Amino acid sequence: MLVLFETAAGYAIFKVLDESKLQQVDSLYKEFETPEKANKVVKLKHFEKFQDTTEALAAATALIEGKLGKSLKKVLKKIVAKEAHEQLAISDVKLGGVIKEKLDLGCVHSPAVAELMRCIRSQMENLITGLPHREISAMSLGLAHSLSRYKLKFSPDKVDTMIVQAISLLDDLDKELNNYIMRCREWYGWHFPELGKIITDNLAYCKAVRKIGDRTNVSSTDLSEILPEEIEAEVKLAAEISMGTEVSEQDIGNIMHLCDQVIEITEYRTQLYDYLKNRMMAIAPNLTVMVGELVGARLISHAGSLLNLAKHPASTVQILGAEKALFRALKTRKDTPKYGLIYHASLVGQSAAKNKGKISRMLAAKAALAIRYDALGEDTNAELGTENRAKLEARLRQLEERGIRRISGTGKAMAKADKYQHKSLQRKRRKRRRRKLKRRRRRRQQ
Repeated sequence: MLVLFETAAGYAIFKVLDESKLQQVDSLYKEFETPEKANKVVKLKHFEKFQDTTEALAAATALIEGKLGKSLKKVLKKIVAKEAHEQLAISDVKLGGVIKEKLDLGCVHSPAVAELMRCIRSQMENLITGLPHREISAMSLGLAHSLSRYKLKFSPDKVDTMIVQAISLLDDLDKELNNYIMRCREWYGWHFPELGKIITDNLAYCKAVRKIGDRTNVSSTDLSEILPEEIEAEVKLAAEISMGTEVSEQDIGNIMHLCDQVIEITEYRTQLYDYLKNRMMAIAPNLTVMVGELVGARLISHAGSLLNLAKHPASTVQILGAEKALFRALKTRKDTPKYGLIYHASLVGQSAAKNKGKISRMLAAKAALAIRYDALGEDTNAELGTENRAKLEARLRQLEERGIRRISGTGKAMAKADKYQHKSLQRKRRKRRRRKLKRRRRRRQQ
């Protein structure tokens, strides 16, 4: 029997000297405890060394995909074909099928062969002569780096890493913007406190502060590009009677520098949101139509990738992001949460409080289908998402209208609704009627 053994440095072909040893699988490792014992079981017949890392990478990727590489085909034709009557022991069943089909060689894979491969690996440096330990280590490290780069570059489930990074950065920018704007309002509020109450928009506030500087400059400053006429007049009037304290030019300079930072970050956030929107429409168009760009991106980020999200059932998609609440409810034996990140979708937001649970469940079911279509389908259109969203909107209108009909319904409609009430309520009403009848009979008898 011949053994095909793959290494980072090349392909090795071993000849099994004593095949009876392979029958004792549990004690086979004892035959490889020392190099002397190992040489009595297997003997190196041929070693085909790789020329460089590129050749090693091509051979490794071919093995991963279960294909017959050029270098391996060359070795098998040169060595194994001479002894066609011998069986070839291999570690991969899929590769064995390809070898048998193309070269018409009998391949063997069994637990005994797997154990033999492990034993050969333990004594690899001693069995493969003419290959120093330092060279094997260098080739292994180089192949590991090259293979990692190859997987990262060509893996189909890694294209959504940009979405994961973009949504994480967007959340971080929102937090930083809130901190900066709060600090800016408090800082400039000591000098001109009335401005914060008049201008509620944060970006407009920072732009106004950047243009005004000291409040004494308000009367000579044109704010028409930033504010409407009414608010501009109100700002100028408030500056004349302001109760703020005087500050130095250095303080005003620092405040204006902070305003510049806020304006720059806001502009970059807008640019990043547009980028995220385009990426989501390119990678997951149906999910984007169903739940929106931000919610869809957060779902992908929470799951790790679009492919991982596609593996989740609809019930998991529904409560994704509410893991703490779920485990707390299971621990305390209370009601489990009805929604997680999907709560922020527009369909759930526009529904009434009593219908949010139903809509989130239906939306999660349709979103799970959309995710699988985006991740595993060949088409890149958003027809499925548009169709399912239309169905959900129709269902939401139906639920909302049912509530209105009940409130303003006629007596006949109320009577129909009474038929479907719980049996325990009907029993209570019957008991009350019987009691009333008994009281009336007693009064008549008296």
